[in-house]
Amino acid sequence: MANTYTQIHIQAVFPVKYRRGQIQNEWKDELYKYITGIVQNHKHKMLAINGMSDHLHLFFGMRPTQSLSDLLQDIKGSSSKWINNQKLTQRQFEWQQGFGAFSYCRAEVEKVIAYIHNQQVHHQKQTFLQEYRLLLKEFGIEYSEQFIFKELE
Repeated sequence: MANTYTQIHIQAVFPVKYRRGQIQNEWKDELYKYITGIVQNHKHKMLAINGMSDHLHLFFGMRPTQSLSDLLQDIKGSSSKWINNQKLTQRQFEWQQGFGAFSYCRAEVEKVIAYIHNQQVHHQKQTFLQEYRLLLKEFGIEYSEQFIFKELE
């Protein structure tokens, strides 16, 4: 795409289905490498990846050659298949449908990277849902509580 210049920084957030704590410390680094590979194979640039046992944060520089939905569909579908093929969980692994995606200006990049790298400390004081609702509010995104990420009923 000659003469196309962009600066698009996206934080994507999505949970494990029913927010089950299935992502284990023993293999999360391999999962992060796998997902980073997907992002890079699509010519985007991974800036930070981290999460907790029940959710994931990705922060990447995005090229305008692909839609955000297509990229996240590939990330979630391929990584679920990889986790299940590797038999890393006792039950079937799935990501919850949907995602949150938030854009940032260049001046905020280092702050967002630090925020994502600091997930373990951050979540000692706040649950995933509290964090997610705060992001939605901070970005002025209207949402319906019935469509917010569900727990197992």
